[in-house]
Amino acid sequence: MLVLIYWKGAGIVEENERWVSMEEICKHLGASRDTVKKMIRSQNMPAYKIDRKWKFKISEVDEWMHRQNSIADEEREAILNAKNN
Repeated sequence: MLVLIYWKGAGIVEENERWVSMEEICKHLGASRDTVKKMIRSQNMPAYKIDRKWKFKISEVDEWMHRQNSIADEEREAILNAKNN
């Protein structure tokens, strides 16, 4: 079996990575359906709507989460530095 892997942004995406459902991504993230929908709507979480169902690539969501956390870390550090100065 041939698996193609390519770089996307800062992460690696497998060419044949399967799509996961809303239920699976909620379990993966440990978040509720409402929270995931809010992240899609307000924070541009990578998601694809096929007919009436949401589908996700776990590698894309994980990469997005890492970027969100690094931004939050930078903001937190800037706030702490401002308070200390």
